[in-house]
Amino acid sequence: MQIAQNPYGKATALKQPAKVLIVEDEVLFAGAVMRKLQTAGYECEHVESLQDARAITKQFAADLVLLDMRLPDGNGLELLAELIAKHAVVIVMTAFGEISDAVHAIKQGAVDYLKKPIDLEELLLSVQKVEAATSQSNSLDYSRQRNAHAVEGVEMLGVSMAMENINGQIKRIAQFVADDVVPPTVLISGETGTGKDVAARLLHASCPNKDKPFVHIDCASLPAELMESELFGHEKGAFTGAVSSRPGLIEAAEEGTLFLDEIGELPLSLQAKLLNVLERRMVRRLGSTKERPVPARFIAATNRDLHEMSLQGHFRQDLYYRLNVMSISMPPLRERAGDALLLARHFANQTAKRYGLAAPTFSADAIATLSDYAWPGNVRELKHQVSRAMLLCQNSLISSADLVVGGPSNSEALAQVAGHATLYETEKAILLKVLSDSRNNVSEAARKLGITRMTMRYRMDKYQISAKIVE
Repeated sequence: MQIAQNPYGKATALKQPAKVLIVEDEVLFAGAVMRKLQTAGYECEHVESLQDARAITKQFAADLVLLDMRLPDGNGLELLAELIAKHAVVIVMTAFGEISDAVHAIKQGAVDYLKKPIDLEELLLSVQKVEAATSQSNSLDYSRQRNAHAVEGVEMLGVSMAMENINGQIKRIAQFVADDVVPPTVLISGETGTGKDVAARLLHASCPNKDKPFVHIDCASLPAELMESELFGHEKGAFTGAVSSRPGLIEAAEEGTLFLDEIGELPLSLQAKLLNVLERRMVRRLGSTKERPVPARFIAATNRDLHEMSLQGHFRQDLYYRLNVMSISMPPLRERAGDALLLARHFANQTAKRYGLAAPTFSADAIATLSDYAWPGNVRELKHQVSRAMLLCQNSLISSADLVVGGPSNSEALAQVAGHATLYETEKAILLKVLSDSRNNVSEAARKLGITRMTMRYRMDKYQISAKIVE
């Protein structure tokens, strides 16, 4: 598996054949293993002794090593530390009665062991599983580095009174950071696409600790099986695949900011651990007895009603109150009078600059559409539509026809508000209308609203919209 350097200096995996070194003195068995792995697309080399293994690793940078414990010139454990020091992932192979060697190997950093006689299908599945876990870990490492540098040049555009209030709140909250004071937690709420992540980055960029890391973790997309380790870190040997100790994202934030996006998706099993960190300002890695101080500021964001979720038992009430020390409610774009055109021009100019196009202009009918459309997907939908229109329009003139929008206009949305007694009924009416416009296609309706299918399903359940109606 070839390794490339990304702009942040961290090695990232490319989609190339993984290199497997087989250290095994049983030639017939080793040959069968090589054929099986090569058929599956792996690049393989085979040696029969510790001496030959040490020699070949100088030219063959193996991603994965299948290491036999009993070799003509010694025990495989003698080579294990050297391989791990070279960042190889090791699976040990043991004969019956040598399980103690396998246990020692796991403690020293091997990710798995296979007991002879070994079924070739089982061996292939083990190799593929380890490769997938390693690739996923590399991807998460890259994400850590990228997010630590993601606040440069961030800005919150808008001239509406609603955005003036938001900017004022951010400036006030940013002042509550000092070396001898625990920074208050902040909960940012709002519909999908309103810019909650931008608000979090701006809050970090506005505080005295802006030169410290900003670590963004999306609780909805992080794999469940890796979430605990990624947040809290782990010690070497804490679980299969933990070949070395590693700090979690909470530690990685240092004196900076940890941004927990989509906090409503955090499993209940981890909510108690997060609450403990927030209360005690200490974190303990998986497999460790040592606690480490947590100086970072915590910012959480959600498009869900955490209070309602807590009442239903889907989110811990004590964690909700602990997160909601200070709050920012991001306004939807339909409530930001005058901002849609300002943002549209900004996004169009960005797209033109990126693709070397002439400076864009908007026709009168396009300006009317931008102002009248309710933008259910908010700023994210606006950005995508304007970028698309900029690429498809003629002579850099964006017309109403270039803006593929649909759904309720601002006036229709206001009429719905006036015609319904509660926000609950209003939002339900909008969902039903967009579903109707989408011919009851849930995925298409979610795209029009600028939300994920999972969020769409959640809102349908919340408003008791029957699956029979929309399938």
